Amino acid sequence: MPQAPRLIPLAYQPDSALWFMRVRHLPHAAWLDSGHPGSNYGRYDIISAAPQCRLETIGDITHTHINDDTRHESTADPFTLIKQHLPSIQHQLKVAEPLPFIGGALGYFGYDLGRRLERVPVQALADISLADMHIGIYPWAIVQDHHQQKAWLVINEALSQSLPGAYNFLEIEQLCSAKPDPTMFHDLKSLLEKSDNTFKINKFKSNLKVDEYYQALARIHDYILAGDCYQVNFAQRFEAEFQGDPWFAYLALRSVLPSPFSGFIQLGEQALLSLSPERFIEVRGSAVETKPIKGTIKRGQTPGEDKANASWLETSEKNRAENVMIVDLLRNDLSKHCAKVRVPALCELQSFANVHHLVSTITGELNTDASAIDVLRDAFPGGSITGAPKIRAMEIIEELEPTRRSVYCGSLGYISADGQMDTSIAIRTLVCDQQKIYCWGGGGIVADSETEQEYRESIAKVKILMDTLEQYFS
Repeated sequence: MPQAPRLIPLAYQPDSALWFMRVRHLPHAAWLDSGHPGSNYGRYDIISAAPQCRLETIGDITHTHINDDTRHESTADPFTLIKQHLPSIQHQLKVAEPLPFIGGALGYFGYDLGRRLERVPVQALADISLADMHIGIYPWAIVQDHHQQKAWLVINEALSQSLPGAYNFLEIEQLCSAKPDPTMFHDLKSLLEKSDNTFKINKFKSNLKVDEYYQALARIHDYILAGDCYQVNFAQRFEAEFQGDPWFAYLALRSVLPSPFSGFIQLGEQALLSLSPERFIEVRGSAVETKPIKGTIKRGQTPGEDKANASWLETSEKNRAENVMIVDLLRNDLSKHCAKVRVPALCELQSFANVHHLVSTITGELNTDASAIDVLRDAFPGGSITGAPKIRAMEIIEELEPTRRSVYCGSLGYISADGQMDTSIAIRTLVCDQQKIYCWGGGGIVADSETEQEYRESIAKVKILMDTLEQYFS
C-alpha cells in the first residue's frame, strides 16, 4: 500500500496572495485562485511550484522535462501522457481531510490543443509562443479552504517516487513553516510603491477594425442561414506592450474583478493571468459537473438600471436560446463517459463586478471504466466557447479570427492524484509573451444576433481588465 500524503496544518489566510508570495520565486509557480475574499462563488485555493516534471505540447510533439532538462519527446496523445504520469495506484490513497488536490497535474490546456483532437484547417496566424499545453506534475501543494477557514501543506511522497528523478521537500517545508506577515501586503497601493520591479503598459489595441468585425459577423450569419451551424463564438484580440512583472498586474486585476476560477501561472519570461467566472468540468468521485455561461449584459450604473439589466437578460429569448444550444452540446459531450446526464439548473442568473451572466448546470455520473481525464479530453475545447456543432464552429473561427487563440478559451485546472479534477474555461484571460500582453473578448453569435450589440458586448466583457491595467500602470 503506498504511503498516504502528509498533511501539515498551516496558518489560514483570507487572501491566498500571502502564501503565493512565499513560493512564487520558485520555477513554474502556479496559483489556482478562488477570488476570495472578493468572490462569493469560489471555495479552494491551490498553490504550488517547482514541479517534479513538466509536459509541454507544441504542435504534434509533447516534451517531457525533468529538472528543466528535456528527457523525452512524444507524438502520443497529450492526455494519455498525463495519465501515464498519474499512476492508478494513487487512486487508493486516502487523506485525513477531504481536500480537492493531493498533488498531481496542474496547469493549462490551450484552445489550440484542440488541433490534436480534431482536424481544423491552418489559417490563423500563430504569433504567440506559449505552448499548446503546459502541465506540471506537482508532488506538493498549499491548499486553502475558505469555507472552513483552514489551510494545509500537502506532501505526496508516493506520487514523487512514482516519477522520474528525485524531489527534496525540505525547502518547501521550510518556506511554509512560518506564518506569512500580513504587513508585507497591507494593500495593493503600498505593495506597488515598495516594489522595484512593478509593471508598465501601453494602450491596448484591437487586432480587428470595426468594419472587419462587422464583415466577420456577416459571414457567420451567412453560414447560419446556409445551415452550416447554429452558433459560433467569435472573438477579437487586444494587445499592448508591457514591461515589468505580470504578478503586479494580476494583483490589480483580481482586486477589481474577483472571479471563482481565476489563476496566475508564471512560465519563465511568460505568464498567464486568468479572471474566469466559468467552470468547465469538475469531477468529485463519480460526480461530474459542467457549468456553461451563455448570455451576458453589463452591470448598470445605478441599482435600478442594474436590476433592469438583469431582468432583461433573464427574459431574453435570444440569450436563453443561445444557452440551451450549448447545454445540448455539453449533454452530448458528457454522455460519452457518463450516465444519468441531467440539467438541474437552466439559465440561472449570476452577477459579477462587470456583467450579469446566464449559467446552466449539467451533471452526470462517471462510468466505472472512465476517468476524469477521459471526460476532459472528449469535451475539449469547451462548447460554450466554440459553438454548435462544435467542429464546424471551430473551422469558422479559424477562418475568421486572424490570429490563433493560444490559451484563451482553453482551460486552467488540476487533476489530482486521487482522480479528482476541476477546470475552468479560460475567458477573461490574459497572456504575457515577448513583452506583449494579450486579452480577448468574444461572444456566441446566433441567427438573431445584432452586430452592433455583439461588438459592444465583446468589449464590455474585458473593458474592466484593460481599463484597470491602463489606469494603474500607464
